[in-house]
Amino acid sequence: ETGPAGALGDPEAKTLRLLVEQINAAGGVLGEPLELVLYDDGGDPNNARTFATRLVEHDEVVAIIGGTTTGTSLAIRSVAEEEEIPFISLAGGIEIIDPVQPFTFKTPHTDRMACEKIFEDMQAQGIARIGMISGTDGFGASMRNQCLAVAETYGITVAADESYAPGDADMVPQLTNIRNTEGLQAVLNPGFGAGPAIVTRNYRQLGIDLPLYQSHGVAGQAYIDLSGAENAEGVRLPGTALLIADQLAEDDIQRAAVIAYRDAYVGRYNEPVSTFGGYAHDALAILVDAITRNGEAEPDPVDLRDAIEATSGLVGTTGIYSFTAEDHLGLDLSAFRLLEIRTGGWTQVQ
Repeated sequence: ETGPAGALGDPEAKTLRLLVEQINAAGGVLGEPLELVLYDDGGDPNNARTFATRLVEHDEVVAIIGGTTTGTSLAIRSVAEEEEIPFISLAGGIEIIDPVQPFTFKTPHTDRMACEKIFEDMQAQGIARIGMISGTDGFGASMRNQCLAVAETYGITVAADESYAPGDADMVPQLTNIRNTEGLQAVLNPGFGAGPAIVTRNYRQLGIDLPLYQSHGVAGQAYIDLSGAENAEGVRLPGTALLIADQLAEDDIQRAAVIAYRDAYVGRYNEPVSTFGGYAHDALAILVDAITRNGEAEPDPVDLRDAIEATSGLVGTTGIYSFTAEDHLGLDLSAFRLLEIRTGGWTQVQ
């Protein structure tokens, strides 16, 4: 995917290409090669809907992986549900899988879980009064609403609530309002793409001396590079085991999966892995596992859907997935690692 979510979509597409080649080189799935059909929707929900329809009607796929953004995922979901084709989304918005739709699953933690992980850390530090600056994109707006919905549970008051549009190049006015709000103890920025990096740079320019939290929407090296390592120093966000592969304990259940994927990806593309590529890795792992358990090389989509829903204890780079009829995400908060940026890299807080 290019466009505003290009930093997310690019590693996802690269990951799928790499893994499909690996799987086919090792004999395919149930003795048959996997075929990958890839379209770039440019972050546009209308394109996403068109391509999803083409995948089903023209390419005759057995399942769809994609939807880098919440907006494109919701567009693909409408096609997947209508055509009864399993769909695994790579986007963050909780509304993709809540309420549950029969054929739609997803691999990233929800935005609500991100709020909860961040607020847990704030609560532990005695932070009770915060400012929030959110992107008005689908993910930013959704996470803002989710954070506002759960803040009270953690004893947190959102005393300043600012926003910016995806194309904005300067957030100084909004951050000045936040700086001038009395008694704030931290600032949270729900968003993805370039916006959070601009917020981070402007935050340092204005000399705001409060802890800054970001979302899992920027859990990749691109955010650090765009922000400048010195500006991103000390920023905390919920991320995945993938970003701290070398820091994982020997007995960490995700260690083997994370390191195998990281080494293969870096070996092929000579660039660091990102959380987003990991979402695609996990989606394909879920799909291959389900096809294998179903036992048909060209599975009936409804049978495949049933097999995906029966996924249990599947170790991914993002967490351990166990789906049920009531839960098409299959992750809990323990799958999130609270990370802090130190000297241009990721460290685990807890």
